[in-house]
Amino acid sequence: MNNIPKVIDLVVKNDLCIGCGLCTYKCPNKALEMTWNEFGFLVPELAGSCDCDGSCITVCPFNPYPEEEVKTENELAELVLNDATYYHPKIGKYLSIYAGYSKEFRLTSSSGGIATFIFTDLLERKIADHIFSVKESVTPGIHYEYSVSSNKQELLASSQTKYYPVTLSDVFSKLDELEGKVAIVGVACFIKAIRLAQHSNPKLKEKIPFLIGIICGGVKSRFFTEYLSEKAGIPKNLCCKPEFRIKDLTSNAADYSFGCLNTKDHMKSRLKMQVVGDMWGTGLFKANACDFCDDVTTELADISIGDAWIEPFVRDGKGNNILVTRSLLANTIINDGIVSHKLSLEDLSLDRFISSQQGSFNHRHSGLAYRIKLAKKMGRLVPPKRFADEKSITFDFKLVQYFRLIVRKKSLEIWKNCVSASLFDKKMKKFLLLLKGSTQLNHYMKAIMKKLSINRK
Repeated sequence: MNNIPKVIDLVVKNDLCIGCGLCTYKCPNKALEMTWNEFGFLVPELAGSCDCDGSCITVCPFNPYPEEEVKTENELAELVLNDATYYHPKIGKYLSIYAGYSKEFRLTSSSGGIATFIFTDLLERKIADHIFSVKESVTPGIHYEYSVSSNKQELLASSQTKYYPVTLSDVFSKLDELEGKVAIVGVACFIKAIRLAQHSNPKLKEKIPFLIGIICGGVKSRFFTEYLSEKAGIPKNLCCKPEFRIKDLTSNAADYSFGCLNTKDHMKSRLKMQVVGDMWGTGLFKANACDFCDDVTTELADISIGDAWIEPFVRDGKGNNILVTRSLLANTIINDGIVSHKLSLEDLSLDRFISSQQGSFNHRHSGLAYRIKLAKKMGRLVPPKRFADEKSITFDFKLVQYFRLIVRKKSLEIWKNCVSASLFDKKMKKFLLLLKGSTQLNHYMKAIMKKLSINRK
C-alpha cells in the first residue's frame, strides 16, 4: 500500500510543518525523509511505501487532531512536569525564575551561556552521556544541523544561537544506537514533539532524561541567512560559516552583528543587525506554523532559557539569560551553580519575566484568535489552542496581525525569485510600510485608551 502519510496530508499540506522531523523517527516503515521545500524550510516527504497507520502524526507538535490527553501544552505538562509547584497561564508550570549568566561560558555564547553550563554539568554528573545540539554541518551546502556531542570540547562548538532551519531527524536516527542517556536542546515546538514521542514510547523518558528549551521568536527560513549574507556584501551562494549573534562587548545586548565568510576569498564580512531593521516583530522569513504557536516560554522543558531583554540586563553587551526551572533536577543544577559561584544569577519576579517577553505574548497570545479565524476562513486546519478568545482584539490590533501575515508570506515569495537584497528591499517596502502604519495606529489607540482609563479614575 502506498498512501499519503497523515503528517503530510494534514500538516505539511496545510503549511503547519515546523521541520522537527520526529515523524521520520516515528514512522514504522521509514517511509518519510526530511527535505528542503521551495521556501527554504525542512519538511517531510514520502520516500518509500506508506501503510498510513497514522503513527507519524502522533508526535507532530502541530497535529490538527491530537489525542485529548495531550491536546495542548497544558495537558502534556500535567503528565511530564510533576515537580513544578507554581503555574501561570502565560508561562506554564514552574519552580523558579532567574536572570544572569555563566562565568565560564558567557563570552563564548550568544547571551549568558547558561545552556552550555547546564549541558556540561549534565555530562559531568553522568546524568547524560550525549548531548543533541546544533553545530556546524559537515554536509555541503548546509550551514548547521543537529549533531551529537559526548564531551565538553565537542559541546563548545554548539554554544551560539543559529537562526537556521534544522531537524531532529538527523540525530534521532542515531538515538537507538547510542549507549547511555541523551539530553537535548530545542525550541518550543521541538520540545513538544519530543514530549509527544516520550508519551507514545515511555522508554524514551529514560533515554532522554533532560530537555533544555530555548525561548524562541520564530523559526526562520534559510532565506533569512541568504538575505543577511547579501546585505553583508557576500553573494548567498558564496556564504559560509554564518554567525548570527556576534556581540559588541562595549555596547548593549541588542547591538549585535551578523557575520559570514566568503568561500571565494575567505574574507569575513559583518553586518550590524540594527541596520536591517526589525527582523522579528515583522515576521520576515518566518515559518507559517509559528503564527499558530502559543508556547512562548518552552513550557514543556526541564528548564527554559532566553535572552534577558529587560533593564538593567539589556544594557550589558556581554549578555544575560532569563531562565525558568520546571523540574527538581534543573533547580538542583542551577542552585549548585550559584553556590559554587559558577553562575551569577538573581531571582527574577514573575512580572519582570513576563515583561521581558511582552512582544511575544502580545503576538502569540493576544493576536492568535484572529489568525485562527482567518486560517479557518481559508479552509486551513488549525491545531487546538489555548488562547482563542477573539472578543478582546481591537480592530487596530487585527490590522497589525493581518499585515504581519502578509509580510511573512510575501517575504518568502519575493526572496524565492529575487536576484539581490536591494531588489528584495524595494519590493517589500510597501508591505512593511503598511505594517508599520498599522502598528503605529495600534500604539496610538492604546495610548488613548490608557489616558481615558486614567481620567476615569
